[in-house]
Amino acid sequence: MVVHRIANGSDDHGSERELPLDVARECFTLLVTGPNPLSLDGREFRGLPNRLIPLDELRDRMLRRRCPRATRDTVWAHLVRRSHQEGATWTLACAGMAVPALSGVARWLSSRFPGDPFDVHAEVLSGFLSALSTIDLGRPRVLVRLRWAAYRQGFAALSEALDAPTPVAPGFRSAAPRPPWGHPDLVLAKAVRSLVLTRTEADLIGATRLDDMAIADWADRHQTTPGAAYKVRQRAEARLVAFLRDEARDVDPDDPVAASAIDGLSNAGPASDRASGPTHPAPSQSVTPPSAGDVSDRAEKSSIGVSKKGLESGLLRCGSTTPASTSTPPSEVRRCA
Repeated sequence: MVVHRIANGSDDHGSERELPLDVARECFTLLVTGPNPLSLDGREFRGLPNRLIPLDELRDRMLRRRCPRATRDTVWAHLVRRSHQEGATWTLACAGMAVPALSGVARWLSSRFPGDPFDVHAEVLSGFLSALSTIDLGRPRVLVRLRWAAYRQGFAALSEALDAPTPVAPGFRSAAPRPPWGHPDLVLAKAVRSLVLTRTEADLIGATRLDDMAIADWADRHQTTPGAAYKVRQRAEARLVAFLRDEARDVDPDDPVAASAIDGLSNAGPASDRASGPTHPAPSQSVTPPSAGDVSDRAEKSSIGVSKKGLESGLLRCGSTTPASTSTPPSEVRRCA
């Protein structure tokens, strides 16, 4: 009966259907209500009280900032194992425990979804349940990875709905927005569909550029080095910029917003150029002074660099040359450039 309600979003009396996450919340409430609420033994987990803890109280404790991350991961790994071993009751418990995280995802996607919000909620919950059955419990941040799986499936539904042709009423003409409009997530999704980026590259750009995740954290999560992640992101962003430039050629040249976007793309060079700074050689100590045009050209080019390397910067001594670039990955500060 409970599974039927979550799948169809309606009760047996045919009343207006509820959103799937609301149904999951109500089912979770039933599990923790009464004289014998569904509980965990806190003595099995470090940082929790030495008693049986109802799951609603456990969820509140895990939402507090002072709850250690290790405790959250240990509890979530235990909940997922119970779901695998015992089935429906603990699967519903996991869904109820994750409702606060899933609600934020569904709310963001629903605000951009052109159709029924029910469809987005269903996709988000379906993505969560699918990942719940296959997630690797040997890696940390179990809930974070479950949430990302739910987001990806909900986002795929959003992208499909936005790409669908819009019905046109007689006497009216409508067309899809031309590039380069669109939310950054939609741009990344389109680049993946166009085989410009891989899913991993899109996730790297989205996580470190849009979600403000440190690239070292992303690298650790994907079992690689920060230096390798930097190189992957630089190459991917170079292809993405070239792709957006090609897309921008189709816009109306008389549109001032489009013109502004095209100018922004024209000024955006490959990521490797922006990260490595100016590539022109240092001025030679010639007797003939440089012309005014040469000075202005060099000044304009030097503005592309992130760090100052002139004689007045204090980083180089008078008369010394610019040191050769090293293999050390650029600092996190350059992500803001």
